[in-house]
Parts: sequence; C-alpha cells; structure tokens
Amino acid sequence: MVSLTAIRASNARIATALPSGLVGVFIGATSGIGENSLKAFAKHASKPRAYFVGRSQEAGDRILSELKALNPEGSYVFRKADVSLIKVVDEVCLEIKAKEKAINILFLSPGVLQFHTKTAEGLHLAVALTHYSRIRFIVNLLPLIQNATSLRRVINVFTAGKEGRLYMKDIQGWKVPMRALTGHGSSLATVSLEVLGEKAPDVSFVHAFPGFVKSKLDRPGQGALVFVLRQVFKVMSAINTVIPNEENGERLLFIMTSAKYPAGKPIEGTSGVSLMDGVEVTNSTGGKPGGGVYSVDENGESYGHKMETVMITLWKHEARDIVWDDLETEWKRITGSIVA
Repeated sequence: MVSLTAIRASNARIATALPSGLVGVFIGATSGIGENSLKAFAKHASKPRAYFVGRSQEAGDRILSELKALNPEGSYVFRKADVSLIKVVDEVCLEIKAKEKAINILFLSPGVLQFHTKTAEGLHLAVALTHYSRIRFIVNLLPLIQNATSLRRVINVFTAGKEGRLYMKDIQGWKVPMRALTGHGSSLATVSLEVLGEKAPDVSFVHAFPGFVKSKLDRPGQGALVFVLRQVFKVMSAINTVIPNEENGERLLFIMTSAKYPAGKPIEGTSGVSLMDGVEVTNSTGGKPGGGVYSVDENGESYGHKMETVMITLWKHEARDIVWDDLETEWKRITGSIVA
C-alpha cells in the first residue's frame, strides 16, 4: 500500500518531473470522482491543458472558474455532451483531434444508476456509459495518446477488483441478475483494457476502484430500484471510510502520473514520475510486474492472485474475442465504422 504521504510527495513532483503542457481529457468530470481528479491535475501540472466533458453546463461553468483559480497558467475547455450516445462520443473526439496532436491522459468516469433503460441508439444506458462509450473514447483517441512524447496513460474508473462471471451471451446485461451485475461489468472493463493493451503496448491502461466517494452517480435516476440503491450506498458509506474529495483526487492523480503503472513496452520517457524509496511497480492483470494493464484498489495496489485467477478463467473462455467482437458489432450498427 502506498501511503497518502508518499502519494502527495509524488504528486508534488509532477510539475518538475514531467514536461510542461500535459494534455488531459476527462470524461464524466462535472461532479464527484471526475471533478476531483480534474482539479488535482490542474493543481499539480505545469501549464496543463484539460478538456472535460459532462452533462451539466452549470457545473461545467462553475468548474471552469475553479480550475482557473487553482492554476491560472492552465488552459481548460468544457464540452457539454451526453456521452451515452456513441455518435456524440465521436463528435467530441473529432473536436479534440482537431485541436490536439497528442494526449497524455485519458480519464474516464461517466456513469448513472439507471437500469433497464435503453438509449436512443438501442444500448443499455448504464452499460453504454461504462463500457461501449468509454472504450469508444479510448479507441478514437488512442492514436493521439500514442503520439505523446512523455506520459501515455488511460484510467478507467469503475469497479476494479470486483471481476466475476461474464455473461457472454448477454454483454449488455439485460437479463443479468442484479447480484451479478458488478462482476459482469467489472470483467467487461478489464477484459476490454487487456485487448487494448495488446493493441497498444506502449500505453498504460488502468482499471481503478476509487473507494467510497461522495458522488452524484444516481442522478438523474428515479424509481424504486434507484431509491433502494441510494439507501444501500448510505449504509455502505456508514460502515466504510468515505474518502474526502481532495484525497480522492490526489490518489487518482497518482495513478495517472506515477511510474508505478508503466506500459507493457514503454517508450523511453513515458513511464511517469519516478518511484520513491519503498514504492514498487504494480503487478498487471496477468500477474507480471509492469505488464501494462492493471486492476487496482483505492490504494493503487493490485488485487493479486484472486483477481488474476478470475482473468485466467475468462481468457480460457475466449472472453477477449467475444467482448471485442460485440463492441465492434454495436459500433458498426450505430455509426457504420469501428473508429471515428
């Protein structure tokens, strides 16, 4: 476990250890985890450029002013968008591609507690936000990430460490039992990053569990199920330590920038802030230190043998091919192509 003191010490070195002008793209960043992480990035990076996407113009305007106060030398762009729609994801990506030649950090955290709701494009809303949309962002922006001459990292904040049975005949989870949804969704996220790790071994991919953090994930969910889930979160928060917003941002910034999470085949100068004494490179999902794809807990550490055993079972059942074929099938159905 990396201490909070060590995390903050590493983050304090970002402005000098990494080049000025780092470019970060934050999806789902107008509240909670995304907002916390975006502010930490703006606070510690030297002359950062940050693009952040969310549903609320009011929240976006508020955060813009707060970012400028945190670091007046930075450049910040807000884009209001409903990223549950793949066509909108493509629009946002094309706008970013028109402005940037390279991206250092892609941070993904959109989500909503709405179940059995279908998007206008025919996808399960919750899974569209946590799977189809997020991976589309990565695929679309991956060439820009690979263009970066320093840090190259993708952070997918979801339910890392909860990997479980993957319902391969029901990827969208329409009939997956409620008790199994977390394991199913977590495996989707990690398996997808593993495919991307093979396609881009020079990029680091991290599936991160943020711990218990105050969030507006339930907005705008309504109905009996969402009411029950809200009560469950209240109970869980009462028996688990709730991570303060500032600390949450610091912990996730460490995952974004530390050399603890290198790419599988890193290009020189792209591994992040060098490790301090006592901090070691994390084991990948395959159990190898520095393997390039990671599933980590709220302390930034690998879940170890238990999670690796689950992933080995999924590999044996060809989960990577099944999950990726489904992604490309849905993307083609909606947009006509597998990349914007």
